[in-house]
Amino acid sequence: MAEVYYVGVDVGTASVRAALVTREGLLKSTAEEPISIWEPQCDHYVQSSTEIWEKCCTVVKNLKESCWNKAAHFFDLPDFLSWKATGCLTRSLCTLVCKWTYCPPEGWDASFWTSIGLEDLLENNFSKIGSATCPPGSPLGDGLTQEAASDLGLKPGTAVGASLIDAHAGGLGVIGADVKGFHLPCEDQPITSRMAMICGTSTCHMAISEQPLFVPGVWGPCLSAMVPGLWLNEGGQSATGRLIDHMVKGHAAYTQLQEQARHRSNIYSYLNSHLSAMANSCSAVDLLGSSLHVWPDFHGNRSPLADPTLKGMVIGLSLSQTLDDLAVLYLATVQALALGTLHILEAMKEAGHDIRTLFLCGGLSKNPLFVQIHANATGLPVVLPDQMEAVLIGAAVLGARASQDYSTIQVQ
Repeated sequence: MAEVYYVGVDVGTASVRAALVTREGLLKSTAEEPISIWEPQCDHYVQSSTEIWEKCCTVVKNLKESCWNKAAHFFDLPDFLSWKATGCLTRSLCTLVCKWTYCPPEGWDASFWTSIGLEDLLENNFSKIGSATCPPGSPLGDGLTQEAASDLGLKPGTAVGASLIDAHAGGLGVIGADVKGFHLPCEDQPITSRMAMICGTSTCHMAISEQPLFVPGVWGPCLSAMVPGLWLNEGGQSATGRLIDHMVKGHAAYTQLQEQARHRSNIYSYLNSHLSAMANSCSAVDLLGSSLHVWPDFHGNRSPLADPTLKGMVIGLSLSQTLDDLAVLYLATVQALALGTLHILEAMKEAGHDIRTLFLCGGLSKNPLFVQIHANATGLPVVLPDQMEAVLIGAAVLGARASQDYSTIQVQ
């Protein structure tokens, strides 16, 4: 989300002040101008309303000069870090296409920036926001600068690859995994038959295609935003791990759960075992949630309904507040999230995607129940990476490509 600032203007007795305030209410910058006061006779004071307006305009413009006009360049964080490392102003297509409305091969849409009052960004061929672009993994400049190399403890000239957003790095880190010998439906099929799910506090669903596919309620298609030369569609759920935590920790039996799980690695390991014991067999765990239903959009629906105003609900509650009730509520929440993934998959399939296998990474992929329920709900095999830090693996792939040890990102 782009940073948003609000301007507050305070007209006092002796001065006019203006401030830039963040969405969270933090003061970023202030400006102040004095107001003239005349005393034509004793105890009679006069001020100029015309001057007050002029001073209001002045302080709002100091703000602009100090914060906007003095800025040489505007970066998304991944591109800023690349610039700090190399001194190169070339932006990654990942950040510009996914976040900054850049559309290759045409480039920037001047009419958009003009329509929102930022026509000054058009100057010098959009130099402040990016005149030069490249696909992720492309070598930047001459590699690490002397200063950056000293800071990092590496050699000057070490290759640096154009960056990825963290979720996209995770997608890259798993979607190309070698699955030979596992008899999966995606084996010997193009990489477009796979979908990467980066599952944590929220979840991103990454699918790629050779041609642009427009999926209602799903972001994209974005060219070269994850894998160079291929189009990315990105679905998502606004709250997944965060929702599970919310449901479990808000239950009346949570304190009892903590007590019971104190010898376990975490409370979810205990809950998974508790559900298995309740069902008497792993295959029957799903049926425990047959009378309790959760609509998981407590933080709105990102995909495929694309409605941030939606709220969540739970149907089937009773007056009971036992540990069994907590376990079943946890199960129903995971099932709801898995069915949300199925909803996204169906929207993608209808638009032309042919997804045959899910590749999961992130914190929730370490929860066996979450993984199994997703396989059950979608009817697709789920692959877990041998190396669990998929985001770091994806970032390393960018470096490997930039070093030219590999001719393309897709080379295994």
